[in-house]
Amino acid sequence: MKRAILALADGAVFEGRPLGLEGETVGEVVFNTAMTGYQEILTDPSYKGQIIVMTCPHIGNYGVTPEDVESRGVWAEGFVVKESSRRPSNWRAELSLNEYLIQNRTVGIEAIDTRALTTHLREMGSQQGVISHVDLDPRRAVEKARTAPSIIGRDLVAEVTCSDPYEWTEGSGSWTPDRWATDRRPCESRRFRVVAYDFGIKQNILRRLVETGCEVTVLPARTSVEAVHALDPDGILLSNGPGDPEGVPYAIETVRQLIGYRPIFGICLGHQILALALGLRTYKLKFGHHAANHPVMDLQTGSVQITSQNHNFAVAAPTAAEGDRKDLAVLETPYGRVAVSHLSLNDYSVEGLHCLDQSILSVQYHPEASPGPHDSAYLFPRFLELMEKSHA
Repeated sequence: MKRAILALADGAVFEGRPLGLEGETVGEVVFNTAMTGYQEILTDPSYKGQIIVMTCPHIGNYGVTPEDVESRGVWAEGFVVKESSRRPSNWRAELSLNEYLIQNRTVGIEAIDTRALTTHLREMGSQQGVISHVDLDPRRAVEKARTAPSIIGRDLVAEVTCSDPYEWTEGSGSWTPDRWATDRRPCESRRFRVVAYDFGIKQNILRRLVETGCEVTVLPARTSVEAVHALDPDGILLSNGPGDPEGVPYAIETVRQLIGYRPIFGICLGHQILALALGLRTYKLKFGHHAANHPVMDLQTGSVQITSQNHNFAVAAPTAAEGDRKDLAVLETPYGRVAVSHLSLNDYSVEGLHCLDQSILSVQYHPEASPGPHDSAYLFPRFLELMEKSHA
């Protein structure tokens, strides 16, 4: 039986069987606790630079279908599962997980103890790792992991952003009892034009905008302020994306110049970039938030939402005692007052910002879900409300 290994930078080694493309890969090893949605996870550009460990023990049972992708391909550097299903059972499936990984040239590993691996990452933190089917020497693999470049400070956005602007008109389609409507029709009535900065954007964000009633133009990450002004949008969306927000200083500066020009909606990396532009700081979490089941409290209403999340960095709270909800403060910035609007109920990290003097909406989690619950879908109509008020 063929063998494969996963080696971590701290010296831990796990042995299993090859999955996906035969070869070797390196990336930061993170775990995701979602039970479904592996195809959307693999095609989320935010995972560029990372090897994903799925904690659910059985992955791939419903196969893969083209309708569920979130971008133009797989961005994860590698994939780790306890057991992959070789014979998917779903009428929509066109490929098995293994076939899909091979087709997208993605190296993976299965038949390892993912519970032990997840526990190790929770205790020791996310770190660089190597999956290898070709060099099974543990010492060499560990050394490769130790010498692999960190994601801190790297510009991974440049590797996933679009090369040219484009229009997006597709909605989410509709479910019928007998079929999945693949002809995702655009919204009939559009009122506002939105430009969306592509830092690694998920397609379901674009679909949600269209369904809310927006005309959407997607822009490369380095699009200038002058180019945005020339398009004269009603609102600006800052998308999700991979890596360290401090690794894209050009985006921070651009956003700084756009504050006050039009309403802004920041999601995930876009939220972090916006925070840095406002004068706040960010930091790296020990093992990140990667799941479809994270509870978040809206501090303005007291309501709790179950959210989809994927980020290794977070915004530091404007408070003297970080992590203590009672001491959250309003921060005075050159652009007005900023307060925390949402908090994680797992670790009390910042999940949203409220700008009291600007038309800005900003959340760390993924309101478009895919995969995940739709508790936060109301944020897209809220963005629409900001644009309506700016026209009043």
